[in-house]
Amino acid sequence: MERVEKFLKEANTYYLATVDGDQPRVRPFGTIHNFEGKLYIQTGKVKDVSKQLHANPKAEICAFLNGEWLRVACTLVEDDRIEARQSMLDAYPSLQGMYKANDGNTEVFYMKDATATFSSFTKEPEVVKF
Repeated sequence: MERVEKFLKEANTYYLATVDGDQPRVRPFGTIHNFEGKLYIQTGKVKDVSKQLHANPKAEICAFLNGEWLRVACTLVEDDRIEARQSMLDAYPSLQGMYKANDGNTEVFYMKDATATFSSFTKEPEVVKF
């Protein structure tokens, strides 16, 4: 899990895929945070991505860095505790102008049943589960 977190932080931007009915949706994300031994992402409840995750929490994340790419298939589970939201905002101070832990909009999700696959054109894929 630590390797996944490091890769996503170094990549700076990753792409989160969700399902919207029968249509996949992909968008750039930048938050990844280890809180209480789980990897979290952050979004706003008013966004379509939030609505899609609540309807179907299965998601995939993809990032590319230095000739290697990472795909993470997981279930994203909302953690509605203020401590989890505040921890994310503390880790990403730039978000604090748009989000507050108790604003009714900020939400965080942690990865559950995750399968991460590190791939490149020069070696066999490596799979990590957490």
